[in-house]
Amino acid sequence: MLPWLICGILAAVVLAQRLKIWLLRKSAAEICEQLGERLAEDTNNLLFVSTRDRQVRRLAAELNAQLRLLRQQRRQYLTGDRELKDAVTNISHDLRTPLTAIYGYLQLLDRQDLPEDAARYLSYIRERVEALKQLTEELFRYSIVLSASEDLRLEPVCLNGALEEAAAAFYAALTGRGIEPVITMPDVRVMRCLDKAALSRIFSNILSNALKYSDGDLSVTLRETGEIIFENTAAGLDPVQVGRLFDRFFSVASAKESTGLGLSIARALAEQMGGMVSAGFAYPKLCVTVVFPAL
Repeated sequence: MLPWLICGILAAVVLAQRLKIWLLRKSAAEICEQLGERLAEDTNNLLFVSTRDRQVRRLAAELNAQLRLLRQQRRQYLTGDRELKDAVTNISHDLRTPLTAIYGYLQLLDRQDLPEDAARYLSYIRERVEALKQLTEELFRYSIVLSASEDLRLEPVCLNGALEEAAAAFYAALTGRGIEPVITMPDVRVMRCLDKAALSRIFSNILSNALKYSDGDLSVTLRETGEIIFENTAAGLDPVQVGRLFDRFFSVASAKESTGLGLSIARALAEQMGGMVSAGFAYPKLCVTVVFPAL
C-alpha cells in the first residue's frame, strides 16, 4: 500500500510541476507578444499577465517600468526633433532677408571701378555669400521635406523617363568635369506610384553627390524591379565616410561646397514614398542604390 501511495504522491508532484511549467511558458508567451505590440505602437497600455507567479509578475513590472521610461524618452525626442525643425526653418527663413540685401550691395559694387585688390576681395565675399545662400536654402528645404509627407501627390510615374530627365539636366555639368555617364535601362517601362517632384529631387541630389565625389566615371542602371543603381569611382572615400553619407550635416572634407543634406533629403523623400536609399563601398567604387518596390 505504501509504495502505491508514494507513487501517487510523486505523480501528483510531477503533474503539478508540469502544470506550473506550462503556465510559466504561457505567461512568457503573453509577455513576448504584448512587448512586441507595445514597442510597435504609440500607446499607454502596459503589460499584463494572467499568472499569479510572483517572479513572473515582478518581471512584468520591471518591463512596464522600462516601457514608461522608453515612452518618456520618445516623447522628449519627438518634441526636441520638432523644435529643431521649427528652429531650422525660422533661422533659414530669417537669413534670407539679409542675404538678399548683401547680394544687392554686391551688384552695386560690381558697377563701380574698383582697385584690383578690392575686386579680388569682392570676389571672395561673393563666393562666401553664395555658399551661405546654398546652405540656407538646403536647411530650409530639409526642414520642409521632413514635415511635408502628407503633401506628397502620388501618381503613376515612369522611372525610365524621370531618370532620363534628371540625367539630361546634369549632363553638361558631368561632361564639364570629364564624366561621360553610362545609363542602362530596360526596354519595358518601369511604373511606380510616386510624387514626380520628389522623385526628381532624389535623382538630382544623388547625381549632385556623384558630381562631387566621382573620380571621372558614372554608371546608372535601372532594373525592372524598380532598383536604380548609381555607381562611380571614389578613391578618396572610405567605408566609414560612406556609412555616414546619409547623416544630417555630414560632408566629406574634400567636398567644400557640400552642405551635408543632399543625401539625407533623398533618403527622407524616398522613405516617405515607400522606397529606400542606401550606399555601399567596395574600394574604389561607391554605389548608391534607390529602390521603389512595386505596390
